[in-house]
Amino acid sequence: MSKKDVISVRIDKNLKEKAKELGINIKDVLERALKEEIEKRRKEKIKKLAEELKELMKNVSPEEFTRLVKETRYER
Repeated sequence: MSKKDVISVRIDKNLKEKAKELGINIKDVLERALKEEIEKRRKEKIKKLAEELKELMKNVSPEEFTRLVKETRYER
């Protein structure tokens, strides 16, 4: 089990009351929503980096790319 940290969140009183009435576990909902948001932003960041890399590589031919990869392998 991972370590837990304590945070404090202020939410609208009506939301809290409705969640309680419906038996909604606020902690579970917030934790799940935060995990989803983290994953969404991680994917967005990777996509942005891939687009930047594509722009940087637009003038590099496949042959040149292959040659550079082979050179770096031999340097290790």
